[in-house]
Amino acid sequence: MPPKKAPAQEKKVLLGRPSNNLKIGIVGLPNVGKSSFFNALSNTDLGKAANFPYATINPEEARIPVPDTRFDWLCDLYKPVSRVPAFLTCIDIAGLTAGASTGAGLGNAFLSHVRAVDGIFQVVRAFDDAEVIHVEGDVNPIRDMEIIQTELRLKDIEWVEKQLDNLKRAGRSLGNNSLADKAKKEEIATVEKVLKTLNVDSKDVRKGEWTNKEARIEVVNGLSLLTAKPVTYLVNLSERDYSRKKNKWLPKIKAWIDTNNPGDALIPFSVALEERLSSLGDEEKAEAQKEGAQSALGKITQAGYASLDLIRYFTCGPDEVRAWTIRRGTKAPQAAGVIHSDFENKFVCGEIMTFDDLKEHGSEAAVKAAGKLRQQGKPYEMVDGDIAYWKAGA
Repeated sequence: MPPKKAPAQEKKVLLGRPSNNLKIGIVGLPNVGKSSFFNALSNTDLGKAANFPYATINPEEARIPVPDTRFDWLCDLYKPVSRVPAFLTCIDIAGLTAGASTGAGLGNAFLSHVRAVDGIFQVVRAFDDAEVIHVEGDVNPIRDMEIIQTELRLKDIEWVEKQLDNLKRAGRSLGNNSLADKAKKEEIATVEKVLKTLNVDSKDVRKGEWTNKEARIEVVNGLSLLTAKPVTYLVNLSERDYSRKKNKWLPKIKAWIDTNNPGDALIPFSVALEERLSSLGDEEKAEAQKEGAQSALGKITQAGYASLDLIRYFTCGPDEVRAWTIRRGTKAPQAAGVIHSDFENKFVCGEIMTFDDLKEHGSEAAVKAAGKLRQQGKPYEMVDGDIAYWKAGA
């Protein structure tokens, strides 16, 4: 008797917009270092860094290159005329205060800006500085994280209750026979589950249990909820605490995340250090990092990119080495379509090799000779680090 097949592992449910052009917003209370972090990350002074609440009102946007040693290696191999890495789009959003969900401060504008992004860098202040005022009077990152979580949840609850009320009123005449009526009832049941997740279970929507049933996940994504967005917690330390890897708040912050939002990433960093490094020339910066002043910006950018379930594939040649951003789970024709819609519409196949195979064998010819260059058709799901050459019909 043949052995039973192992059950197929269910794919991770992807919350959020089905897009390859996703954005991450920098969120936090006023004066926690958001705009200074944005300026250091983007190497600009677009963000209005100032020592008073609401220094940033209109969001600023920048495209940040995502560090990738594979891309660097490919550029060394092909020595192309043009080099285009993967980018992460970051947006500096105004500071939130308690009561934002009811319109306090810049609450309504803030929450609409958060709704427009796909993921969140939540900057948490864990440094004392008498010269930098704290909107709540003193430094307490646990309280600050609870304020933001509460305000985002309250706004989601208000939004979901409104949507559910509209659906129920429209659904009073629903029958049991037609597929359309059944689909509408499933939609109502899904929205009720979302409300229960927020209200009764006291969970963010991204921590709810959602299945890959297409209709259900489409309903959740259609609500564009604030708490459905992935969060990376960035803890802003003094340069001294960051260098010695010690801070009284870090264990408490980690415990709070593990209890309230298990699985979310936590990255300690220091805006003061990043500002200092960004003012140095390349040689001075390299010397400072040798002495232990390690920048965390590359790690943060990579974490934000990963939190959005983004991966990249490469196209390579003497003219250009380029990283193309796609969402995890993207099939070959849609991946080709990121370059040009004709490549998707007239897709024939892709010739694909893995980065590891190219690195092992040293050249495309050697990869081909080893039988590692594969022709892939429409069902192929792209893997992070694939190197692709597309064939399209006339």
